[in-house]
Amino acid sequence: MTISSSYLPYTDFLENLPAYPVKEMCKIIDAFPAGADVVDKAFAAASLYYNYTGDQKCFKVEGEDDPHGLSGWGWQACTEMIMPMNVSSESMFPPSGFSYEERSEECVESYGVRPRDHWITTEYGGTKIYQVLKRFGSNIIFSNGMRDPWSRGGVLKNISSSIIALVTEEGAHHLDFRSATKEDPDWVVEQRRQQVEIIQGWIDQYNQDTAEMSQ
Repeated sequence: MTISSSYLPYTDFLENLPAYPVKEMCKIIDAFPAGADVVDKAFAAASLYYNYTGDQKCFKVEGEDDPHGLSGWGWQACTEMIMPMNVSSESMFPPSGFSYEERSEECVESYGVRPRDHWITTEYGGTKIYQVLKRFGSNIIFSNGMRDPWSRGGVLKNISSSIIALVTEEGAHHLDFRSATKEDPDWVVEQRRQQVEIIQGWIDQYNQDTAEMSQ
């Protein structure tokens, strides 16, 4: 579930949603009486995402138009982004472990491909990403909002003068990359300003270097 709309009063990103959709889901779950079925709670919370407008009779999670981007993500997860995931005994879902062999067969069945389990480390240099980027990278902005669950895997500190981390405590999932609106909070306006300033500096430096080379 995306929370990129957490700081807007309303959004139509992927689906129509209220502001702070995750908090609203929690309110729905908390409103159930004690002893209520956990699946009923989960369904009611999911309805906020899949049927916030109330005009859907059936939740078509996967379809020809694929509004949730599941097909594209499934393909990427089978070719480039192998992420072992387990379900603990404390979850509402049945406990399960991760089997690379089973995942590989699922990818073949769904997409006709097998995962490249070492592609990430080969392409990006393994687990020591800071060292790799410092030695071989340049002109990169890592924009992170700490309310985004994926921020745990993000680059959260500057690596060099041209590999910069912009981190905001209130930031959500790629909110700063969406179109600007009058409801944007001050922090995202400032973060976009910094991004433009940094990129403009790179362009100016490139033009200056090019001009000096032609003299």
